[in-house]
Amino acid sequence: MNLIEVNTPALARDFINVNVLINQSDPNYIRPLDKDVNEVFDKEKNKTFRSGEAIRWVLRNKQGQLIGRIAAFVNKKYKSKGDDGPVGGMGFFDCINDQAAANLLLDAAKNWLTEKGMTAMDGPINFGERDTWWGLLVKGFEPPLYRMNYNPAYYKDLLEGYGFQPFFNQICFSLNVGRRIQEKFYERHAALDKDPNYTSDNIKINNLPKYAKDFTIAYNKAWAGHGGLKQLDERNVLKMFQSMKAVMDERVNWIIYYKNEPIGIWVNLPDLNQWFKYLNGKFGLLDKLKFLWYKKTKPCDKFVGLVFGIVPEFQGKGVDAYMIIEGCRLIQNLKIENGKYELGKPIYENFEMQWIGEFNPKMINVAESLGTHRSRVLTTYRYQFDREKEFKAHPILN
Repeated sequence: MNLIEVNTPALARDFINVNVLINQSDPNYIRPLDKDVNEVFDKEKNKTFRSGEAIRWVLRNKQGQLIGRIAAFVNKKYKSKGDDGPVGGMGFFDCINDQAAANLLLDAAKNWLTEKGMTAMDGPINFGERDTWWGLLVKGFEPPLYRMNYNPAYYKDLLEGYGFQPFFNQICFSLNVGRRIQEKFYERHAALDKDPNYTSDNIKINNLPKYAKDFTIAYNKAWAGHGGLKQLDERNVLKMFQSMKAVMDERVNWIIYYKNEPIGIWVNLPDLNQWFKYLNGKFGLLDKLKFLWYKKTKPCDKFVGLVFGIVPEFQGKGVDAYMIIEGCRLIQNLKIENGKYELGKPIYENFEMQWIGEFNPKMINVAESLGTHRSRVLTTYRYQFDREKEFKAHPILN
């Protein structure tokens, strides 16, 4: 077998193609957009390079056929609660069902990270934010969400056969949108709805600067510093919103206020992969036109939860229920009259939340209380370089 560092445009294309070759016979596989993968390794577009570095390899057999790939990264800002030494990452792992081939790839990542002073290796993770390319799919081999890892089931055996151990599980939750949720949500909403200080608004495309500001305030209070997440900048949030305009559905994005101050955010998108699956990984000008055509002619039946959070001082007061029911006014065409909550025709059939770490039982309880089911599980694994050291899973958050 021949391990080759990716350092040319041709090898970068090989890196993309390994994923396609490994998964092409799986009917649930949706090819990621090439640009999304390439941008992870682009120093001009991935700001994580300011605090780290990355390397990647492809693997060929003696006949010259592509049989595997892997990337490794170090990031000074990457740290999980409870870490007692610097931890590196590996990601974009793909391999034929052969332990020797997998070991060769994983050894390359381990050796490079050891040279960089790392004490452990997490993976598969992303060189960047945790909302994309994070974790190994171990349960729920359904068509993946946009920029979510998808892999054959045998990858679990390859990683555990090498010596990786589960660091934490990542749970996704799904819900049939047409169903009535638990009555306690309506009761909690009714209680807060009597207080005129509580108001809601759905994010409107024609006034994105206002909502970007409100989102930033609530997000930084609710999430910054939580699980390694950093403060967001209002300008960057506005850029993010503007980049989402073509696919944003105003009806499924909500901000909750108390005395006109943002205290809760719930941001969702349509399941973009229901349209991207027709593009075969390409997103040039012609492909963008195709995308707009498919978006117009092929209805999407699922929307996907990206961010849900309440600022700390309002947690435990029923604000989560208030925000969900306010959203249901448009999502489920919910009618509220004389204290009664009557469902209408929903605008989507299904809802799926992006993953919640098992180390966050409070948010898992919120998700499960909606009447959801666990739709898929991904696992973030850790490999400790000191094999005699006691392994510790990610601690539970208070």
